[in-house]
Amino acid sequence: MADAPQDQIAPLLNPAGWELLASLGPYREDDAFRLNASLRKAGHSPELVSAVLTQARLRARAEAKFGEFARQMIFTQAGLEQATRLTVAARHAQRFLAAGISHVADLGSGLGADSMALASLDIRVTAVEMDEATAACATMNLIPFPHATVVHADATTVSLEGIGGVWLDPARRTTSTSGTKRLWDPEAFSPPLSFAESLAGSGLAVGVKMGPGMPHDSVPGGCEAQWVSVGGDVTEVALWFNAVRRPGIRRAALVLGPGGAAELTSAEDFGGGPAAPVGPIEGYLYEPDGAVIRAGLVADLALQLGGHLVDEHIAYICAPELRDTPFARAYRVLEVMPYNVKALKAWVRDRGISILDIKKRGTSVTPEELRKQLLPGGKAAGSKAAGKKTATLVLTRIGEERVAISVEPV
Repeated sequence: MADAPQDQIAPLLNPAGWELLASLGPYREDDAFRLNASLRKAGHSPELVSAVLTQARLRARAEAKFGEFARQMIFTQAGLEQATRLTVAARHAQRFLAAGISHVADLGSGLGADSMALASLDIRVTAVEMDEATAACATMNLIPFPHATVVHADATTVSLEGIGGVWLDPARRTTSTSGTKRLWDPEAFSPPLSFAESLAGSGLAVGVKMGPGMPHDSVPGGCEAQWVSVGGDVTEVALWFNAVRRPGIRRAALVLGPGGAAELTSAEDFGGGPAAPVGPIEGYLYEPDGAVIRAGLVADLALQLGGHLVDEHIAYICAPELRDTPFARAYRVLEVMPYNVKALKAWVRDRGISILDIKKRGTSVTPEELRKQLLPGGKAAGSKAAGKKTATLVLTRIGEERVAISVEPV
């Protein structure tokens, strides 16, 4: 049976454990066995060595979300999986700062990422976390911030007197000895979405982090829903109520990428907004960012690009001319073919293609299986090698007709 999270944290919560962890260099998985042996040989207890190596491993993984801050933080596996990326947490904090909120309760604070971002803006933070091990981690992570206080308690029982804003990151997973399991029902979250709505009903400035797959019909009325993607990965939908909701915006797609931040917004409720025309596959094919799709803003983007949908139910856009956009990936259309495995196999063979990238939307075809049928060895584009001819196929449908589109990434 795996150790409980508190068993992996407790050995670190003393000067000797903390100093040993700080003495380790960058973690490398292939050195873990040797490091384990050397630490044990130096006289450290098996419990401390296990805790230190687990933490070093988690810190290495956490750099994707926390950058260099990860080197001074402590984590639990479940807490890291759900933790907000620091770049996104900073945007949450800016909402409360812009609204003039001076004291925020971070309910279900987890490891303290959002509390760190709030406190760094000199906003007073009360971080509330029910899980004992996670609360201990948050306490350690927030030590550098004098404006932050951690409370080990049930978020629904804490007094909010004197607090002007609330941030909630409900637990959306259950943890057991076999790992973590994702929850889908908002009322099964801890705390549930209805609790957040009740706080908003009292007039508090409320922000709630939810999973990006949240159905539109589950989004409460009277809030702004902002889907966020980082590097093409949709990480969350944040619901904003009252003072932290921007006027005139019901839904938004915020795209954070190498070029900075870009946002597409709509004042219309879900199902409303403009209708995009439907037209032929031509010119350039655009694959919208996942945040744009989740926010229901594909038609808005199509009009912005001067383009049209290839099918009213499929999130692919075509336009006769190339336009630079942070909201979609562009491909030049080379050839459109009916979807026929035998014909596609001949197409691959005749063109000498040896590496094939397959994308799909609106069809049940499995790219991995099709690649095995079309290509000896079944190599994907990720395995590019010098001298190998590559190609990209997009599989989709137009009405009831399935098509394969040969494209070239722009």
